[in-house]
Amino acid sequence: MHKSTVFTYDDGMKILIVAAGSHGDVLPFVGLGRELQARGHEVRLFASGPFATMAAEAGLPFVEVLSSAEVQRLLADRDATDPRKGMALLAEAVIGSQRRCLALLERECEPGRTLVIGSSLAWATRLLGETQHVPVVTVHLAPSWLRSNHRAPSIGPLGHLEAAPAFVKRLLWRLMDRRFLDPLFTAPFNALRAERGLPPVSRLFDRWLHDGDLTLGMFPDWFAPRQPDWPAGLQLTGFPLYDHGDDAPLPPDVERFLAAGEPPVAFTTGTANATSQAFFETSVQACRLSRRRGLLLTQDPSQLPAPLPPQVAHFSYVPFKALLPRLAALVHHGGIGTTSQALLAGVPQLVRPMGFDQFDNALRVLSLGVARRLLPRRYRPEAVAKALDSLVTDPTVRARCAEVARTLSAERPGTAVAADALLALASRAGL
Repeated sequence: MHKSTVFTYDDGMKILIVAAGSHGDVLPFVGLGRELQARGHEVRLFASGPFATMAAEAGLPFVEVLSSAEVQRLLADRDATDPRKGMALLAEAVIGSQRRCLALLERECEPGRTLVIGSSLAWATRLLGETQHVPVVTVHLAPSWLRSNHRAPSIGPLGHLEAAPAFVKRLLWRLMDRRFLDPLFTAPFNALRAERGLPPVSRLFDRWLHDGDLTLGMFPDWFAPRQPDWPAGLQLTGFPLYDHGDDAPLPPDVERFLAAGEPPVAFTTGTANATSQAFFETSVQACRLSRRRGLLLTQDPSQLPAPLPPQVAHFSYVPFKALLPRLAALVHHGGIGTTSQALLAGVPQLVRPMGFDQFDNALRVLSLGVARRLLPRRYRPEAVAKALDSLVTDPTVRARCAEVARTLSAERPGTAVAADALLALASRAGL
């Protein structure tokens, strides 16, 4: 656990960071905030209630945007992991929080010494920039936020549609905006803009999303090669790889389990999933079939089958940087934070994407030769056991995992690279 540190801000900026999303979406911004605070700047983190403790442990002043009760209601909704219904639920949460977030930002904003940073869905930061004339930075954690008519990101189980000509991809983007995204997101967001006397925006997810003063992609170019039609000013920083358990040892009960036999396979669906009963049931059956030890990670034990067999254990939370190098393989949902930590650890991955950026991340680790992918409808005990056997016993996969881990270990931390870019923008803006 990090201890809080007291800094003085006589000559520093005020930096307001808004991180929308779940644990894996917020954690990189905690790391970025710590980096900026260590350089002498006054930082405020705006996020949902469950992350107040995380911010306090990191020594970051915290402002609650959504309450813990509101977040729990969203996570408990069974539509949350459905690719189509989940998008409507996401839109409700995103749009509903913008007005409240903007009011909180306005209380803290001091034009002339304030820089504001927002994650991909933190659009209140853009409103603040337009109304208060402060520099705004948008940070994308995953490459799926960047559309391209060359290598289009995968937005579902159909893949990248690589064979489609560019004009077909342009048409598909436009149809997706008109049919789905504009009614869910753009229209209600424009209503909020109108309240502030701001003109409407069109196709919010096309170019507007990247039109701030600076756009950062927190991933390396070897993971997502830059495309010719990406925003010209986009800067790639590399993965943030911040883990609030950086220096934490494994809990004693986890250490005892690891020491009691062969390296296990860990299974997780991330922290933003409260409806994973079928996943964990299948995972336990796959461990029986493959005669492998299993480690189930979830903060909600009600999702687990009971009783668990002797070779399978459950833990609510284990720091990834300490755990992942000790595993035979990691089975996960494909969130960008989990994916990047697995790449750093050099552990083979079996990815079961469910929605949002997860399909795209899964295809990218598949193309690196370090993973296998099973879509939810194919996540069955026999298929999981077979995929795990292939991953664990294939020397080519192990070699590729080690190679990618060496590459990633040699890179400068993405939080430090991002901080450099942010401070360069502040200097240009005269802050």
